Amino acid sequence: MSRPHAGRTALVTGAAAGLGQAYALRLAAQGARIVVADIAPVDDTVKLIEADGGAAVGVVSDVADPASVAALAERIEDLGGVDICVNNAGIYPFVPFDDMTFEQWRTLLAINLDSMFLVTKAVLPGLRARSWGRVICMSSTMFHAGVPGAAHYVASKGGVIGLVRALAPELAPNGVTVNAIAPSLVRTPGTSTGFHDGAGMFDMIAGMQAIKRTQVPDDLAGVVAFLCSEEAGFITGQTLVVDGGLVRA
Repeated sequence: MSRPHAGRTALVTGAAAGLGQAYALRLAAQGARIVVADIAPVDDTVKLIEADGGAAVGVVSDVADPASVAALAERIEDLGGVDICVNNAGIYPFVPFDDMTFEQWRTLLAINLDSMFLVTKAVLPGLRARSWGRVICMSSTMFHAGVPGAAHYVASKGGVIGLVRALAPELAPNGVTVNAIAPSLVRTPGTSTGFHDGAGMFDMIAGMQAIKRTQVPDDLAGVVAFLCSEEAGFITGQTLVVDGGLVRA
């Protein structure tokens, strides 16, 4: 595998498992040193990267908490800063709007959207100092589809797209690009248990896609790696829908 990210350091949030782990492994395989951040234990991802000959540092961090993100920023500064920030951390519960409490609304918005504000603010001074940087934020095709039973989730993913569009022109003079990726339902350890699998959502969504199979993390890892590369230097402010042709608008 080529190493287009050699010499770069990438922060990946929500990287203990699932999509974040896949992004961390792909960027590491392409030469980046990875800061693996998650509220859950990060040792497994760090060990996988190191076993493959890569370099990684694990940091347990609650990216929805300003004090925790400030501590993460200090750790990053000690490591010499980052070039790439992949804002991946998020949750995806389903709650009918009539039953949704304000606490549930605020908790999800904090994890899925506030975290991107906090983490991007934390790494921005280093990106500006380098006059080069990549910020990737995870959105979802659920924003485009307006899926019922997830008003807080859909709102958060719409907010991600708005944040990316607003930040792109602000940060472009500093050599920093900002983009979002919107996947469909991806089979991960988290989505393979509970509601998604039990409700038959994987088969239903695959049947609606142009490419009729369930999306897996590797379908997205290469896209993240590309958007973090030099070759993607003229792409900013965009939301790239990567969903097997589910959304065709």
